[in-house]
Amino acid sequence: MQTRYLFPIIAFTLVSIMGIYFLVNPSYQKSIEAKYYYEIGDYKEAYSLANEAFSMDVYNRMASTIMAQSKTSLKYVAYINEAKKYLAQIRDLATHEVLSDADRARIKLMSEIVVGSYTKLAPSIITNENLVLEAAKYHNDFEKLLEKVTR
Repeated sequence: MQTRYLFPIIAFTLVSIMGIYFLVNPSYQKSIEAKYYYEIGDYKEAYSLANEAFSMDVYNRMASTIMAQSKTSLKYVAYINEAKKYLAQIRDLATHEVLSDADRARIKLMSEIVVGSYTKLAPSIITNENLVLEAAKYHNDFEKLLEKVTR
């Protein structure tokens, strides 16, 4: 009868000890904070905190994962910002009554850069879906633009 309660008590004790270690360890505290910043979309802060946590404890897999995911998300953010910047430049060029050959060449070059940069992105399962969808939208838009300019 006592062995019936012994195993659950031992299991509960071990889980409690691991939980306390997780909450008290400074590396894991930084990891939890990094996870918070990752979830709210502040990828730079998440990367910085995860990097700190990882440097405290190189076996902290949570920090390692958040660091890798933040780096991936930062690449997506940079891609989207670059696409927005080029799109604004193209809109400025489109306000001219007549597009010169030089303007067409600039539009083609910007489109090729955005389309080519997209292939370097590699999402994972936990990459923010909105970032992935927004990047895909810009990629598709610039592919269509590239087709129109190269005709």
